[in-house]
Amino acid sequence: MRKFFSFIIAIFFCLSVQNVFAHPPVRVDISYDAPTKTVTAVIVHPVADPKTHYIEKVDVSVNGKEIMDEKFTSQQNANSDTVTYKLKDVKPGDVVGIEGYCNIFGKKESTITIK
Repeated sequence: MRKFFSFIIAIFFCLSVQNVFAHPPVRVDISYDAPTKTVTAVIVHPVADPKTHYIEKVDVSVNGKEIMDEKFTSQQNANSDTVTYKLKDVKPGDVVGIEGYCNIFGKKESTITIK
């Protein structure tokens, strides 16, 4: 019985330690370039190793409707990931959302209103 409780405590400890190091992106900084109709997002996600802890997926939405997603297997650098998408059908007043997902835990979204 004592071994069983030790085993359960060890599992709990391992899971807790992993969550200490796992975190969602800090923020998503979005900019829009009207002449080229491109949106660029810098997803700030500081990590120790961008090959094992990274932005796994980015969703793009316009007016609350998802229009595309992209998946990744690593992060560009230890501080952030930058993505750029051409959005040919957006017009002034549209709200573009970019949501970045950590491969271990959490997500962060920001929006920009097209002017």
